[in-house]
Amino acid sequence: MKKSDSFYSLKLKNELLKNLDELKFISMTPVQKEALPVILKGSDVVAQAKTGSGKTAAFGLGLLNSLNPTNKKIQSLILCPTRELAEQVAKELRTLARLLKNVKILTICGGTSEYHQEKSLLHGANIIVGTPGRVLRLLSKKTLTFDTCEYFVLDEADKMLDMGFYQDILDIKNDLPSQIQTLLFSATFPDEIKDLSKNIQQDAVDIKVDTKHDEDIINQSFYKLDSHKDKLSTLISVLAQYKPERSIVFCKTKQITDTVASKLRKQGIVAESIHGDLMQNERTNVLTQFSNKSLSVLVATDVAARGIDIQGIEAVFNFDLPYEAESYTHRVGRTGRAGRVGEAFSFFVEQEEFRLESIENIMTTPLVIKDPSELSPGEDFTLVPPMETIYISGGKKNKLRPGDILGALVGEAEINPDDVGSISILNVVSYVAIKKESVDQAIDGLRNGKIKNRRFKVGFA
Repeated sequence: MKKSDSFYSLKLKNELLKNLDELKFISMTPVQKEALPVILKGSDVVAQAKTGSGKTAAFGLGLLNSLNPTNKKIQSLILCPTRELAEQVAKELRTLARLLKNVKILTICGGTSEYHQEKSLLHGANIIVGTPGRVLRLLSKKTLTFDTCEYFVLDEADKMLDMGFYQDILDIKNDLPSQIQTLLFSATFPDEIKDLSKNIQQDAVDIKVDTKHDEDIINQSFYKLDSHKDKLSTLISVLAQYKPERSIVFCKTKQITDTVASKLRKQGIVAESIHGDLMQNERTNVLTQFSNKSLSVLVATDVAARGIDIQGIEAVFNFDLPYEAESYTHRVGRTGRAGRVGEAFSFFVEQEEFRLESIENIMTTPLVIKDPSELSPGEDFTLVPPMETIYISGGKKNKLRPGDILGALVGEAEINPDDVGSISILNVVSYVAIKKESVDQAIDGLRNGKIKNRRFKVGFA
C-alpha cells in the first residue's frame, strides 16, 4: 500500500483512525483518496462516483473530523432521496463515529412519526440525515433550524432531481447559513446536476473517479426480441438457465413492476415489486426480505431501487432499457461486487437499438448480442430462496437487541444458531431470517415462549 493511500496520511482525529483500524479499513478507495483531502481543507466538492465506491465514508469522515460533540446543536445536514438510503447512511456514520463520545445522529424522513422526530430534536442532535420533504416540513414548523450548520451534503443527488426535489433542495439551502461547506455526490452527471452545483456551491472542486463498474467481472448480455411481449418468457428462460440466488429486474413503470412480479410468482418464483406507490412499511418489508435472502427476485423501478446497497446480488435484468447510458452502468453495477462475477441481461426490440449505441460508447468491450431462441423454455422452472423472514412485534422501543432474539430462538425455540440469518431491529418491529426448514419451529417456539421475559406477536413477514 502506498503511503498516500493510507488514512494516516490525513489529519484525522486519533479516535477516527483507531476506529478505521478496528474496522479493517486498510486503504482509501479512489473517491476517498481524491475527495477527503479537499473536504478536510474546507472546499466545496462535486463528486461523481458509483454506488459502493465508499463515498459515505468520504464525506462522513470529513464532517466527523470537525464535529464538536459537546455542542448539541446541528452541525451537519445530509439529504438523501429515500428513507432507506438515509437510514443506511446514518447507520454507516454511527459505525464511523463509534469511538467519538456522545455523537448524536438523527434521521428525519417521511414514513415515520413526525411527533417522535420533533421530540428527539428537543434533546439535540449533531448530524441530521433526512429526505427533502420531511426536512422542509419541520423547517416550516420551526421545529428544525440550521443556524449552526457547517456541512451540507447531497447524497445520490441525481436521484433527488429525478424525484422532483430540485426546488426543495434550493429552499432548504436558503435556510442554511451563507458560509457553509457543500458536498454534492452523484452517480451520474446530467446537466441538471451541473446547474444545481452552480446554484448551491462556491468554487466547487470537481472530482470524477471510480465512475464505471469493472466490466471484467460483469458478464453483460443483450437479447434482441421481436416484441415487448416476449420479455417475460425470455426473463423466465434466463432465470431458469442461470438460477441466480438473488437478482433485480429493472422496469420503467410501476405498473410493469407489479405485472412482472405477479407473473413470476405464478411461475413459482418468489418475487416482489417495489415502487413509489408502496407504503413505507411495505417497502421496508420487501427490502428486508431481499436483504435476508428470503426473496429471489426484486422487481423495481430506478427510483425505488436507489439506495439499495446489498452485497451478493448475482444478476441484474434490464427488462426495459434505461433512457440514459449512465443509468445502465448504475444498474448493472449492483452485481459483480467484492471480486465476484456478476451477470447483467438486457432485453430490447428493434426500435430501441439506438440506445445500445450510447451504452456501447461508455463500455470498453463490444456488446454481446444473443439470440433468445438459444435459451431453453423455463416452463417447469421454480426459484425458491433459502431463507424465510419472520417478524416480531417488538423493536428498539422495547429495548430488544439481536442477542435477545437469537437467545430466544436457540433457548425457547431450540433452533440451531446456524439456521438463523440476519436480524434487523427497527423501532417497533424486528425481522429475522430463518432457514426454510426451521422457520415453522422458530415461529411456534417464539409464540409459546418469551423474549426478555415478554411475549410478542410472531409471524411471517
